[in-house]
Amino acid sequence: MTVKYDATAESGERRADPLSGSSAGASLLVDRAKSAVNKHHRHRSSRHYAALDLGTNNCRLLIAEPAHFGFRVVDAFSRIVRLGEGLGLGNLLSEDAIERTIDALRVCRDKMAAKDVARARLVATEACRLAENGRAFIERVRHDLDMDLEVVDRRTEAFLAVTGCAALADPKAESVIIFDIGGGSTEIAWLDGAAPHAFADPCKRIRAWDSLPVGVVTLAERHGGIEVTREKFENMVEEVTELLLDFALIAAKAGMATNFHLLGTSGTVTTVGGIHLGLARYDRRRVDGMWMRSGDISTVIDRLLYSDFEQRAANPCIGRDRADLVLAGCAILEAIRRAFPSDRLRIADRGLREGILMNMMREDSVWRQGGAR
Repeated sequence: MTVKYDATAESGERRADPLSGSSAGASLLVDRAKSAVNKHHRHRSSRHYAALDLGTNNCRLLIAEPAHFGFRVVDAFSRIVRLGEGLGLGNLLSEDAIERTIDALRVCRDKMAAKDVARARLVATEACRLAENGRAFIERVRHDLDMDLEVVDRRTEAFLAVTGCAALADPKAESVIIFDIGGGSTEIAWLDGAAPHAFADPCKRIRAWDSLPVGVVTLAERHGGIEVTREKFENMVEEVTELLLDFALIAAKAGMATNFHLLGTSGTVTTVGGIHLGLARYDRRRVDGMWMRSGDISTVIDRLLYSDFEQRAANPCIGRDRADLVLAGCAILEAIRRAFPSDRLRIADRGLREGILMNMMREDSVWRQGGAR
């Protein structure tokens, strides 16, 4: 499955768009807002699909059109909103977090209107699942923006993540552990056997899966993310290891299979990959699909542990917005590595949104005999 990013789409995702308060996009959506964001609706005049992932830390949008052996991304947006800020210590979405998220969603709405999106699926994950005022937030988004967010359960989130990045699994691998480290939860799955063909549903290969109620935001809030000692790091690893225990027992045989490897998707693993490459600026084209050896991963984690907050913030692959979260993510990664030792990790800069797009296009039968209709 090929995923193609236009250069403009990629740069637009990495560079936060200015907040838009205009009503131009809204006017285009007034009459068809509810159908345009409903996952079952299609406009035959447009070939554009949209997938939005509202997580605990980020708001991300992809707009794409079917292409030969996959799809081509025509627009993208990503902004750190920290919707789940405080959920590691409480159970309410703060008003500041809600306002930041509403602003980002407004940009997404306008982008979908500008691209005349035919079919979209907009999902919200752990923050909205956990918060007592999560439902009220969803209703506010519907009232203020005419956008229908779908709060997906943990199984759906895990399966979408697998769908989005399974194409990067080694075709010779008889077993793969796929994981997605999020802001409020971490999804992990055991895939067994090779895919019969490029367009096969990878979820049919899942032998076991789990969703751990821990992510970079919640873990950092509980343990602290600004000053992280080796002892504090190990405490975080221990917490995740305990949460991972049941899945690790069920999937214990995964590592014994021929060509076994790990496949990770998240800001944590892409950051580790970018630091390993010594990138002066994050470059998705160099990171997505890259392989890392276990020793190289350990070297990057050790380097981050010996760095203070300002040094982490100055790293172009991290930035100030994520400098207090990156070591919590590394602790989750380390717990997974210890549970499933492997000398190979493949890094995916793709996941939930790509999984949503692929599912919608598969349902619409846009690929016929290996090509787009």
